[in-house]
Order: sequence, then C-alpha cells, then structure tokens
Amino acid sequence: MNNDLVRHGIAARYSEAAVFQGVVYLAGMVPERGDTDITGQTQDVLDQVQTRLQEAGSDKTRILRAQIFLTDIQDIGAMNAVWDAWVVPGTAPPRATVQAALANTAWKIEIVVTAAQSLKSAAPA
Repeated sequence: MNNDLVRHGIAARYSEAAVFQGVVYLAGMVPERGDTDITGQTQDVLDQVQTRLQEAGSDKTRILRAQIFLTDIQDIGAMNAVWDAWVVPGTAPPRATVQAALANTAWKIEIVVTAAQSLKSAAPA
C-alpha cells in the first residue's frame, strides 16, 4: 500500500482530490455546465465525480461513501432518478442526502465522495 499523499487538481484554496493509503477523497463537486434544473446539474456533477475518480485510479463501483447536498430537498426524486441510472447495480454506496445552502445560488447540488482505489492503482510503484 502506498503511504504517499498525492493531490490532484491543486488550486490555491483546495485540491480536486487527495489519495492516501488507497483511499480517494474528492472535494465537493458542483455543477460546471449552464443547466438550471436538478436533472442536468446532477448529471453534470456525477460526470465530474466519475472523471475525478478515474484520474485518481478508482471508479464509481468503488465509492465508499457519498454525501449529497441539495438546496431544495424537494428535488430529491429527480436527483435520485439520475443517481439510480448512474450507479452500477449492486454497488450503491452508503449515502446521506441533506438540504443545505450552497456557496453559489445557481447551484442546486453538491456531492462529496470517498472511494477506494482499484487494487492495481493502490499497489506500490
């Protein structure tokens, strides 16, 4: 197991991801596209999660925990429809979904994910 701390997508204030001892910790992913409805924003965020996990040597089947923040809890049904289509059957992770004010009023969703690296990725170099 690799004991090095590796950061991905480093910015001045935060990193997109950090990997330590075979565990991938993603920053909160928020919508980047101009979609205004919860369906489009959820798909946008899940696409980002998938990309960040792949960059860190993991994938959506290895998610250990997901935390979902919605600005309006009434959007949970539409968000769940996108989530359910995205999650691979039999690999749904433990998850919490709460209503919260987000930093940008245009955002309807933010998702934070923790995942295991693939065994191949987690092996020492």
